[in-house]
Amino acid sequence: MIRALYSAATGMVAQQFQLDTISNNLANSNTTGFKKSRADFEDLIYQYLLEPGAEVQEGTASPTGIYVGLGTRVVGTSRVTTQGDLITTNNPLDVAIQGEGFFGVEMPDGTIAYTRAGNFRIREDGRLATPDGFALVGVTSIPPEALEISISADGQVSYLLPGETARQEAGQLTAYRFINPAGLKAIGKNFFVPTAQSGDPQEGQWSLEGFGRLAQGFLESSNVSIVEEILRMIQTQRAYEAASKGIMAADEMLGQANNLKR
Repeated sequence: MIRALYSAATGMVAQQFQLDTISNNLANSNTTGFKKSRADFEDLIYQYLLEPGAEVQEGTASPTGIYVGLGTRVVGTSRVTTQGDLITTNNPLDVAIQGEGFFGVEMPDGTIAYTRAGNFRIREDGRLATPDGFALVGVTSIPPEALEISISADGQVSYLLPGETARQEAGQLTAYRFINPAGLKAIGKNFFVPTAQSGDPQEGQWSLEGFGRLAQGFLESSNVSIVEEILRMIQTQRAYEAASKGIMAADEMLGQANNLKR
């Protein structure tokens, strides 16, 4: 009876974490380049009252044994790195990644963070940057009088100056990828940093050697499916209710046992 109380409680805790994950996905359904997450669970240890194969009576053995599980727990959170839909913006500073890869961003401490969000701006020093002002790796400077800024599929950045016909080069956006992108650590602001599980960043050029292509005037939307998350939320809510009813049922059975002497 007591086992039922604790096992059902672990189920409620697990479903609460599942709901937290779903809520974060839904909150970021319109976040550029966001990758949804899912909670992974595993069952806890089992208490064996009779081991499989144990002798039941002379000459016979239990084929399955007698055991009871002790609940569940969250074992990890997995990031789903599938491609999000591309949205047309016609903004020359919006760039979407079609395929594999990340942009590199210079952080204030000198390290590089990585992002799929391509909603860029031009800083006061002429460098391409994120909305928070962190400069992209690979682009030097674009003068304020520049016209027709172009970002090619392979990451080449160029522009026209007034009265000129020849385009000027402003640099080459560097492409990065990881052997296990799901192992990257999210630090907020659409940024990721490497971990031992993601592996070190592999540097390359867009459109070559398996890296994705860049699409100017587009943004990659979140890969969150609102319908899918709502269905998961309903399933999570029902599982939470079922676990709570398990606690209530165990409590009523304990109450009946306590009242046997009356």
